[in-house]
Amino acid sequence: MPYTWMPGKPKKKRNTHCTIMTPVTNILPEITSLLSGCNRPLKMSFEDQLNILVYFHLEEHRSGRHLLQVLKEEHFARQYIAPEGGIEKSSFFEDISSRGLKQMLEVFEKLYDKTAKHLPKGHAELGDLTLIDGSLIDAVFSMDWADYRDGSKKAKVHIGFDLNRGIPNKIFLTDGKGAERPFVDQILAPGETGVMDRGYQKHKLFDALQADGKHYICRIKASTEKTIIRMNDVQADSIVFYDAVVLLGTPGINQTEREVRLVGYRVDGVDYWVATDRHDLTAEQIAFRLQAQMEHRDFLRLVETPPESLSPDFKEPIWTHGPDAGRTDHLYPTGHLLP
Repeated sequence: MPYTWMPGKPKKKRNTHCTIMTPVTNILPEITSLLSGCNRPLKMSFEDQLNILVYFHLEEHRSGRHLLQVLKEEHFARQYIAPEGGIEKSSFFEDISSRGLKQMLEVFEKLYDKTAKHLPKGHAELGDLTLIDGSLIDAVFSMDWADYRDGSKKAKVHIGFDLNRGIPNKIFLTDGKGAERPFVDQILAPGETGVMDRGYQKHKLFDALQADGKHYICRIKASTEKTIIRMNDVQADSIVFYDAVVLLGTPGINQTEREVRLVGYRVDGVDYWVATDRHDLTAEQIAFRLQAQMEHRDFLRLVETPPESLSPDFKEPIWTHGPDAGRTDHLYPTGHLLP
């Protein structure tokens, strides 16, 4: 890439970048300092890491090497994004892959705390609702987009998504084979309701959540065996066709010890079965929340969407978005940095 410079452009890009980074910049003094593990000073501070990763996601560089070339040759990136004095390939990839995870999680948590205070809490009458889901992501900077083929190097992100405010509130990372169910207890706080898909169906988990004062609304398999304790009334004109208090599972094998409310409803000719311990909600409210859960999963699937399958307007870099320059509501994640 030849070195080019256009008068006036770097200043405009700098102002846009500073605006995007303002919320992060404001909390950096509260973040644990990133220290060198030896006598040599760090080649790249945590603030440098943040600036570089954000720049990478916005500008859609092809790989880590492409990014490093831009940091060295492009005027704006060299002056405002790259570490002071620049950084070599070996130091860059060592730092980006082995340092800063603790600080990054602190940034995530503090940004959520600040953001949650300013966002209205939707559907407050339903309580604190958290969508729980696990999704595979590629663990490479040069992005072969996440798939489920055997042999691919994957990481898995376990996300708690605040359904009341529409933002993620918890995040855990494991290798690609990491189980999803163990993270339910870590994501949920007492009093909160986890909204989950069928992959989280486990009857011991339902009992454990109730014992800990945590709630769940979980889609289950239609073939799940059930023992009816009592039936609840169902409205004739409702999408709900079944509402009962039951014990789930086979007696003596995997049956729940605690009572479970089971709701069945039909949308577009498809039947859905939902297990919950929320007896304070109507069956329609339970069905509504599960449908919302399936819609919000589109947010997580976007992480796995190859950029070539997105529309040109959606893929266009933020810096060149004409009158919409600086908008962040149309951005998508592009992967993690490795050579």
